[in-house]
Amino acid sequence: MRLTVQPCHTLPTEIKLHQVSRLLEISFDDGSVFKLPYEYLRVYTQSAETVGHAPGQEVLQVGKEDVTIEEIKPVGNYGIAPKFSDGHSSGIYTWDLLYTLGAEYQILWADYLHRLEAAGYHRKASTEH
Repeated sequence: MRLTVQPCHTLPTEIKLHQVSRLLEISFDDGSVFKLPYEYLRVYTQSAETVGHAPGQEVLQVGKEDVTIEEIKPVGNYGIAPKFSDGHSSGIYTWDLLYTLGAEYQILWADYLHRLEAAGYHRKASTEH
């Protein structure tokens, strides 16, 4: 799902992967701390594979309930590139994108669940984020 991301003018101070709970915890220098579920990060990747090359070409990501992050690599001084257990590794998550995903989690997660429902997809039973 394509997102509009505004500059956040803040930088991360710490990034932790919590493998058991499947959360990426990111702290920013403005004091914000976000715990972002791996599934959430995977379905909101901004790679061309999922958002296409133009509006209207987005591909709804389904079946990502159990996805994990196997590793993260730094991308310059502006973001990270996670490698997900489903083989996806082409998404770059800028600091601005991660901040937006954290700050707008409740709205974006609800929108994703609504899109799944509209598409007739039922998520597997898992811990609700």
